[in-house]
Amino acid sequence: MNERDVFEYALLRVVPRVERGERMNAGVVLYCRARSYVTALTHLDEARLLALDPAADVVGVRALLDAVERHCRGGESAGQAAADDAGRRYRWLIAPRSTVVRPGPVHTGLTADPAAEAERLLDLLVR
Repeated sequence: MNERDVFEYALLRVVPRVERGERMNAGVVLYCRARSYVTALTHLDEARLLALDPAADVVGVRALLDAVERHCRGGESAGQAAADDAGRRYRWLIAPRSTVVRPGPVHTGLTADPAAEAERLLDLLVR
């Protein structure tokens, strides 16, 4: 039998103009405690972002999304979070914030393959 473990995930949302309340999904952060696994996968639809805000800082948004991915990977590229465990890195990323890139609500599920689940969620909810 394929053992499945609980996972949590949150969408990464880009909110280019807070006053308009518009947002678009640009990634997913997934954490599986049982496997000490955390990942962030991102996909920025530049045309859609510019449709929401023609003056959007595409380079800046992409840099923020890249920083989230590095944070999840840990190691030297994670900066101050380099030594943090997967759970601590995930909790930091899903904390509410007032930036252009922010997490959505946390959802849960069961999976036998967290990496494949993250890809599935990215395809289903972002691309």
